[in-house]
Parts: sequence; C-alpha cells; structure tokens
Amino acid sequence: MKIIYLFILFVVVALAQIFVPIHMIVDNEDVLISGTEYKFKTRPIDPTDPFRGKYITLQYEMNHFDTNDTTYVVGEEIYVYLNNDNEGFAEASEISKVPVETEKDYVTARVTYYYNGQVNFQLPFNTYYMEETKAYDAEMAYVEANRDSLSNNIYALVYIKDDHVVLKDVLIDDMPIKEYVEK
Repeated sequence: MKIIYLFILFVVVALAQIFVPIHMIVDNEDVLISGTEYKFKTRPIDPTDPFRGKYITLQYEMNHFDTNDTTYVVGEEIYVYLNNDNEGFAEASEISKVPVETEKDYVTARVTYYYNGQVNFQLPFNTYYMEETKAYDAEMAYVEANRDSLSNNIYALVYIKDDHVVLKDVLIDDMPIKEYVEK
C-alpha cells in the first residue's frame, strides 16, 4: 500500500515539473501573440563593463520621469505607464506607486535614484540572452552600434500584455542582433 502512495506522489511531482515550464512558455507565447509591441531606445553601456555570462546588458534612454511627488524611495517598485512617441518608440506617460485604473500598458520598475523632481528607474528587461558562441560578438556589435551617431539605430523590441513583459529581440539598424552578428 505504501508503494502505491509513493507512486502516486511520484506521478504528481513529475506532472508538476512538466506543467510549470509549459505554463511559463504558454504565457510568454500569449504575450508575443496578443500583447502590444513597444520599441525601447537603448543607450551605450560602459565599454569596460564585463560581459556577464551569456547575455548582453541593456540600458534604456527611457529611465526617468519628472514628477512633483517627493516621496519616491530608492528600491521602491513603481508602475511606469507607456505610450509610443511620434517615431514609434516607447515613452513614459505617467508613473505611480500603485496601479492606476487605465487602459494604458505598464511595466513595473524599481526606483534607482530620486533627485530634484526626477525619478530614475530600472526597467525589468535589461538582459538579453544569446547563444554562447555569438554572445561576445553581439556585445561588441551592440557597443559599436551605440557609438554610432544615429539615435534610433539600436533598440529592444518588447511585448507587453497586462502585467507580463517579454523582451523579444534587440535590433541594430532594424535587423535582429543575431542576424547582424552573422553578416
């Protein structure tokens, strides 16, 4: 009888281990299919910043918001509400400490700095994972492209649906970085 209970427990644990990753994949695919697409302009990273693992560290131009509220605290989670500017890039239209009733898409971010009416924040999608053999070349291409004088030549393509965010790709001159590295 004890063996039957152990077998049932084993089956339940095995099913849970299968269900959790599948659920995560389905959620991300749903965001990519039915979420709203935003392009986030990136900024150059410090060329001496070490390449950590198999990903590229991204920094975004949209990392601050001017406000009269002086109660923001470093490390605090905030809601950044988005819209697209006239060039099709994401911009912060509003920030809040609590969710606001609105139809606008939002991302949760962390306050990194507050000074003189400006709240600086870090977006949650600041790493882009790549195949190990292409990661170093991609980082070098990213750094080089950010040195270019064209401000719109490199950006992250992000999909947002409800409170779920998926970083789909990083593009250089409107070409996915994986393809850019191969050329």
